[in-house]
Amino acid sequence: MDFSPLRDASATLGMTFFYIIQALLPPPERPMIFLTELHYHPPAALFAALMHADGILLEAHEHYRKQTYRNRCLIRTAQGVKPLTVPVLDGNRAEKVSVSAIEIDYRQNWIHQHWRTLQTAYGNSPYFEYYADYLHDIYVSKPALLFDLNQRFLRLLLKCFRITLPLHLTTEYHAYYPAQLSSENAALATPSLIADRRDWLTPKAAIKTPEPDTPAVSGLVQPYPQVFGPGFEPNLSVLDLLFSQGPAAGSFFNVR
Repeated sequence: MDFSPLRDASATLGMTFFYIIQALLPPPERPMIFLTELHYHPPAALFAALMHADGILLEAHEHYRKQTYRNRCLIRTAQGVKPLTVPVLDGNRAEKVSVSAIEIDYRQNWIHQHWRTLQTAYGNSPYFEYYADYLHDIYVSKPALLFDLNQRFLRLLLKCFRITLPLHLTTEYHAYYPAQLSSENAALATPSLIADRRDWLTPKAAIKTPEPDTPAVSGLVQPYPQVFGPGFEPNLSVLDLLFSQGPAAGSFFNVR
């Protein structure tokens, strides 16, 4: 007796069942890539938000913007909150230049000023000496470009929080990114979900309307003991948290 038709029907039924099961399963989760500009010692909220990410996409082709965290940070001193600003060459035309091409102005003695201010503000904090040498090594290396300086500091800070995420650079500028970013668009290994957080952190009023799912900066970091008080000052540089809490700094992130 020829059983071939029966075997063929069984195989067809098996494949049909397989496709039904596949259709019922939830789709595989796409990696979530955090798109951000580079900052100079950014607020701790950035690192709290990165706890949810699968990778980091750094904006390398935007035009430079003045009066942002791209070249400044905020620390707390005995006199109150103080900005530290990295001077750049040709500041008047800087906003017409790609952020990755902005040169640092070493004619000004800003490294000495920043380092002395950090020492004065945090020299007696519990963990200043714990991180000081690593930070100082980057300062004295004097990278020519602001983008390189910020990237070196970012890589160090990620290590401080034990955040091991792949870093990618954008290959061209886009004002808006689709929620799902193909690997061809930004040299990513796989198609990914993009969380556009450019200009999410800013010392000024919001530059653009945030996306509906953008987390509130103030809710990402719990109050922690600061060197100067009274009260808690939010949105300071992440250095303020690290110098105060050291390896335990990440425990102050509200990670849900």
